[in-house]
Amino acid sequence: MCSISGFHDNDAGWRDTQLEVRDPAVSEFQHAFFDAWRKLEGLELGDTGNYFPRQTAQGDKRVRVIGSSAGDKVNLIYVDPLSAIVHAQRGIHITMAYFGPDRRTLRELKRAAERGVDVTLILPGFSDFWITFEAGRSYYGELLKAGVTIFERRDTLLHAKTIVIDGVWSAVGSSNMDLRSFLHNNEINAVVLSDEFGAQMEAMFQQDLDRSERVTLETWKHRPWTQKWREWFSRLWSYWL
Repeated sequence: MCSISGFHDNDAGWRDTQLEVRDPAVSEFQHAFFDAWRKLEGLELGDTGNYFPRQTAQGDKRVRVIGSSAGDKVNLIYVDPLSAIVHAQRGIHITMAYFGPDRRTLRELKRAAERGVDVTLILPGFSDFWITFEAGRSYYGELLKAGVTIFERRDTLLHAKTIVIDGVWSAVGSSNMDLRSFLHNNEINAVVLSDEFGAQMEAMFQQDLDRSERVTLETWKHRPWTQKWREWFSRLWSYWL
């Protein structure tokens, strides 16, 4: 069983999304931890079976836990959302703390918008890593031209990493939509297939939209040249960010 909660703390200036999982999917998180522990050559833990208490099925939601580490032959953190984006029919709603898509993800987001899918992104209006923030903004122009809708959350530091596709495929986790998450980091996401859960995610997405400001193509074209320079400079370093 899964439950979702938005974490809002405007006094601290922070916005995140938390997920609670209570069913056999918990074991998948444990397996992911042990896999990462072994790759990092951590201390011997002995019989890992002792760490897996019996789980009983709860609820009716299908939960899949996907993780990735540097050097994986197949990076599910990258492949799984990309496949969902490619097959989206109605809506792709993304809330992302650090946005720096690779060329294929960028292409598929634009293609989805061009075929009539509602592609809406909620991205930070400011960040604790300015160069990553500016690199992400460097993609706005081509996304807006393709019909992607972009909002920025400017009243708090956005740290959530969530995706909802067609109201039924949802992902919540640690992975950003950038090359560092795809290639270098240890990441883990929970993917939930559920209309009910998707509705909760969409409601939270709408709450963020209500607190965000839309970026239009017309206003973006007239941004200051200094901002354009910062985006250009940051984009040069995007692979290492």
